[in-house]
Amino acid sequence: MILTVGGLLSEDELKKIHEDLKTLSWRDGAETAGGVARTVKKNEQADLTSRNGVKLRERLEAKLQAHPVLLAYARPARWTRPLISRSRDSGGYGLHIDNSFMQSGRQRVRTDLSFTLFLSDPQSYEGGQLAIEVAGMTHRVKGEAGDVVIYPSTTLHQVTPVTSGERIVCVGWMQSRVRSAEQREMLFDLEVLKAELGKKLDPNCGEMLTLSKTMANLKRMWLE
Repeated sequence: MILTVGGLLSEDELKKIHEDLKTLSWRDGAETAGGVARTVKKNEQADLTSRNGVKLRERLEAKLQAHPVLLAYARPARWTRPLISRSRDSGGYGLHIDNSFMQSGRQRVRTDLSFTLFLSDPQSYEGGQLAIEVAGMTHRVKGEAGDVVIYPSTTLHQVTPVTSGERIVCVGWMQSRVRSAEQREMLFDLEVLKAELGKKLDPNCGEMLTLSKTMANLKRMWLE
């Protein structure tokens, strides 16, 4: 399942991010790619080790890690530190699979889910679609600035070449408390159903209590 969460960042937050990006330096994105992926990665990454870079990274982490829909879908146990990537001048990221595990500080993160938080207005650049291969089909995403798309790291995916303008995104990975993508989707569907029914039914009625019981027992079975 691929999920897009709209409006994670406000216009004012996006404006401040772009002001901060002007103070940062950029380096070859291939430095952080592994194995075969290094040969098809043609983008740049912001150096987030400076004072401004650390503050920017922390602000982005706080927004991502506090969004209720994202948390209900991903059920993250661990996060990698986010990266900020820039693609321009026909740059992109060819078809690849993400590493199974990534080191983030002192912790090792199993990459169950990947996310892309769009920072550029999609009208400001040509190309640059996130193309995800799912069940023999290609799912293409070019989100609005401030939107985040979350998708299984198990998929082959790519960023098509940016033929004009520049595409800036924040990317990262999560280890979920639920290994199975199918189980994550079922729990998310039940969370959405509970929220919708809660608008119409008494939370203490038999139907709501049964739903709550079922969800609690599934979590006991599936969550690590």
